[in-house]
Amino acid sequence: MGEGALATARLILRPPVAEDLPWLLAAMNTESVMRHLAGVRTAHEVEEGLAADIAAFAAPDGHRRWTVWLRDAEERVGRVGLFHLRSPAAPPALQGQREIGWTFAQSHWGKGYATEAAEGALGFAFGMLGLPRIWSQTSESNAGSTRMMHRLGFTFRPELGYVDPDYPPQDNPTTVWSLDAPPRKP
Repeated sequence: MGEGALATARLILRPPVAEDLPWLLAAMNTESVMRHLAGVRTAHEVEEGLAADIAAFAAPDGHRRWTVWLRDAEERVGRVGLFHLRSPAAPPALQGQREIGWTFAQSHWGKGYATEAAEGALGFAFGMLGLPRIWSQTSESNAGSTRMMHRLGFTFRPELGYVDPDYPPQDNPTTVWSLDAPPRKP
């Protein structure tokens, strides 16, 4: 499976590699996938972002953005990651905290892959990293992610919502959610 990879019932979450770039440009950097993430990026921005993801994976406290593959078909379907929340617009209580995020190619929406991949990443966050809480953010305009946060057990935290100038008015305010680690078994 490879170092840094995670497995779920139907998916393998693999560290990013340079060979992901053509797929990122073709399947992930689209209007539909990026519509709640400030829009399509230039090819150079996507390439820089991938290089940063690869470098961060090698750093002890770097973020983790896995490329999600179908286990049986050896096909990329999306990305899921654990990041340090760094938006300058976010409240001070959120700065530097760990958050989870996901994006999936439109052809793979509605199949439960995002939820399954997020559960794998959350297991890593709470288990391997020992984090007490994970945050997530979206906007009311992103109904799919909001539903997924409910499914995963996240709690809406309206007192931490904020306006992020990096996003258009229809994707503001940013809504904030949290999920506490499950109790440890003795």
